[in-house]
Amino acid sequence: MNKIKQTFAEGKAFVPFITAGDPSLEITEQLVLQMAEAGADLIELGIPFSDPVAEGTVIQAADARALAAGTTTDKIFATIQRVRRVSQVPLALMTYMNPIFTYGIEKFMVNSREAGIDAVIVPDVPFEEKEELLPFCTKYGIELISMITPTSKQRIKIIAAEAQGFVYCVSSLGVTGVRQEIGNNVREMIRLVKEVKDIPCAVGFGINTPEQAAEMAEFADGVIVGSAVVRIVEQYGADCLPHVVEYVRKMKEAVRR
Repeated sequence: MNKIKQTFAEGKAFVPFITAGDPSLEITEQLVLQMAEAGADLIELGIPFSDPVAEGTVIQAADARALAAGTTTDKIFATIQRVRRVSQVPLALMTYMNPIFTYGIEKFMVNSREAGIDAVIVPDVPFEEKEELLPFCTKYGIELISMITPTSKQRIKIIAAEAQGFVYCVSSLGVTGVRQEIGNNVREMIRLVKEVKDIPCAVGFGINTPEQAAEMAEFADGVIVGSAVVRIVEQYGADCLPHVVEYVRKMKEAVRR
């Protein structure tokens, strides 16, 4: 059983996201290790990019800080290799097609495998174009995570049929960011996926409080939180570790309630 499947088999998953290199790669390494200890079941690492089309202002600013700090894809792989010496927490890279293409698709997947990456999430590659990446992912044992949105409608079942790892259910339209209300569309999206395939569904975009996390976990297999975690990193900088750990612990408790 692969690590992602195993993660969801063990119960409702809490999945935090951080931008690699914000505020530094040293802090990123510690964040991954400490979030895993605090109960994170799978961790998403964003590769900073100058044009992150799916991201709201919080993560855009984190990308800018990470790039200004000199973060590169190679340095991120080196950081993940250090993490892997002490932790086997499942890791997914969140990035865009441009950085992968520029780096070299095959080289990116080879290095992902060597670093110990379990999955990649590429929001700007639509389902219809996934063949650009999928053969390389398959060759190197990396899961390519499919995303569905409330507008996917009749495409949901088509996407679900070929999905790997888990399905990333985007809870609302627009970019990432903290929201007060999470739409009811999510429940319906998950129902459509499960009609086609018994695959875990994790909900992301806009979740930030333990109450919202608990509510989503009632019908989803996992909860993904990005902007709220990145905002804590922004607020405390190099001193963010205890604050992020406390937040992850609370969110994990809410998801497993």
